[in-house]
Amino acid sequence: MTQHVVVGAGPVGLAVMERLRERGADVAAVTRHDPDFLPEGVESRLADVLYPDRAVTAFADADIVYHCAKPPYDQWPELFPDLTRGIVAGVEAAGARLVVAENLYMYGPVQARLSEDLPYAATGPKGQARAECADIVLDAHEAGRIEATIGRASDFFGPRVRESVVGEQVFGAAVAGKRAKVFGDPRLAHTYTYVPDFARALVLLGERDEALGEVWHVPNPETVSTRRFVDLVYEAADIDPGFPHIIAAPGVALTLGGYLSAPLKELSEMRYAFEEPYVVRDAKFREAFGDAVEPTPLADAIAETVAWFESQREADETEPIHIETAPEGATESA
Repeated sequence: MTQHVVVGAGPVGLAVMERLRERGADVAAVTRHDPDFLPEGVESRLADVLYPDRAVTAFADADIVYHCAKPPYDQWPELFPDLTRGIVAGVEAAGARLVVAENLYMYGPVQARLSEDLPYAATGPKGQARAECADIVLDAHEAGRIEATIGRASDFFGPRVRESVVGEQVFGAAVAGKRAKVFGDPRLAHTYTYVPDFARALVLLGERDEALGEVWHVPNPETVSTRRFVDLVYEAADIDPGFPHIIAAPGVALTLGGYLSAPLKELSEMRYAFEEPYVVRDAKFREAFGDAVEPTPLADAIAETVAWFESQREADETEPIHIETAPEGATESA
């Protein structure tokens, strides 16, 4: 049986594990610390794969490795490239195939729809780190050291996705009957990626030889404005927090707020993504693989995410993490 090794037990890593276990696959999770949760039947392996020798040990029997790990957000520039090098070293030693889960930071500000042929033009340290990581992976593939493919997603939402621009700030707020907080101009179109769809796409990429050596934007549900996205969340939650129900932080307020708030300072690099339309093209994936990964309709994906947030609220878990997104200068929006 093929041995699948998933690095990282965040929302994406767990969704990949669940997808693989649904298919009866043999799955191991590699994490630095004991994970709070793993799907039934997933083996736990503790290893800090920032260090190549530990990655070699952790991946020794792997056939496919899914890189779904990330360092702390404020340490991406310092740690992400070395983490990627460690994972590549482990994959090479095992003779395995590598599937990498990435975001879109490396492209930087763009004036058109985002497609895989865009140059890497990030001006901020996090985007530049992601570009370096992508080069590390694809250079290793081109050199014949490993077989690798990369799947890229836009801003996440879905079960377990708390720390995103539409995590606790939108879904958590909605189920609590509070106003949603969003970045930038909510009237602008913005593509959001449903994490279970991302996981299905990553598993498919690991199976297909034609995916190797390529970057793929994974299929996304329909793109709407952030305002419409938030409206759908409140409709699914069947909650009316009053008018208006969106508090929007413009880019300038976000940047200024960074001087007072560490989370805001870290997020301010990406303000451009919320000051212009941010629409992701996934035609390359669809043309290559047809309907093998059909994205969940947006309303259904949002309803499933609301249901998860409601279940967590009902379970009376610990107080969720909040990233303040309404510094001085934020405005209310209908």
